Amino acid sequence: MDDSPALALYVHVPWCIRKCPYCDFNSHGVGRGATLPEEAYLAALIADLEADLPLAAGRELVSVFIGGGTPSLMSPAFYAGLLEALAERLPLAPDIEITLEANPGTLERGRFAGYRAAGINRLSLGVQSFQDEQLAALGRIHSGAEATVAVDEARRAGFDNLNVDLMHGLPGQTPELALADLESAIALSPEHLSWYQLTLEPNTEFHAHPPRLPEEEVLWDIQDLGHERLEAAGLIRYEISAYARHGHHSRHNLNYWCFGDYLGIGAGAHGKLSRRAADGTMAIERRWKSRQPDAYLRRGKDPRGFVAGRRVIGEAELPLEFAMNALRLVDGVSLPTWMRHTGRELPLLEERLVTARKKGLLVEDAGRLQATPQGLLFLNELLVLISEDPGFQG
Repeated sequence: MDDSPALALYVHVPWCIRKCPYCDFNSHGVGRGATLPEEAYLAALIADLEADLPLAAGRELVSVFIGGGTPSLMSPAFYAGLLEALAERLPLAPDIEITLEANPGTLERGRFAGYRAAGINRLSLGVQSFQDEQLAALGRIHSGAEATVAVDEARRAGFDNLNVDLMHGLPGQTPELALADLESAIALSPEHLSWYQLTLEPNTEFHAHPPRLPEEEVLWDIQDLGHERLEAAGLIRYEISAYARHGHHSRHNLNYWCFGDYLGIGAGAHGKLSRRAADGTMAIERRWKSRQPDAYLRRGKDPRGFVAGRRVIGEAELPLEFAMNALRLVDGVSLPTWMRHTGRELPLLEERLVTARKKGLLVEDAGRLQATPQGLLFLNELLVLISEDPGFQG
């Protein structure tokens, strides 16, 4: 019996108008009005996909996520060509979710209708804040008013599955300002909302020159008040920073968190494939593509192909790899699912579970691994507790 996990596809578009000071993604600012190599990049993506097809072995795709960078810099015709090529090469689930990330400040009027006609059925809008002062502090190129207009245009184009990305813990932000952002988002009735705290990541401008962020007590107040307000509005938390109305969980992100497989195509894209050996042990291979756009385009003519590196995750690392994803989910994961994905029997875990439950980080449920609200806030501590046992480290 085939027990392969679900398969998704991630597509990376590496260009943006201007790199934000907090961004640690593989993005390359090109300025306004730049002409992007759409034709060459589309050809490279298709060649990249074809090289990865043996890894998919005819498996059905459950979701596609197009991220960046700023994917909405590319034309609807670009995506029509990409999705047509994809459908010719892999079976697609009848209800496949196809998400495009878009920034309100990079949109030309009428593009949303073109994206919808191309086959994209879910939009993720990188709003981050509706306050112009906060947007300026984040280096964003759109205004709060433009974000509202973008949502309206998406609805007019026929999108009925919309995510809004919001940040909190912004420079100078008070609980009142954070809640005002949430009220602005709630008023637009998104089906999904990603609400996450600004962090200062290495190799970013904010890390080198940190802005003045709210004190810890203010951050706790923002989180507590925000969670309460979102759930009162019918946006139910199902992952650390993800909220959704009924039936609108992000299928693509759920596949990540449930330790599903995914192909990754495009400059700097990552993929993850699992395989079970004849002796029943599970091995995970992570692969990544060339990061620099010019180098990626050249790799299409290189016998080595697009892959810049690969790493096999050994059996000893699987518990932590799995827990880092699954324990982000509010409902956690069943212990049989844990054992199936990690190859670890329950006795190796029991002592760790007792300690985590005593610390208030895990729910008292003999059949599940499920973080408490405190455990979600202190997830790194919980992960260490679960994985530090020498038996997990080989």
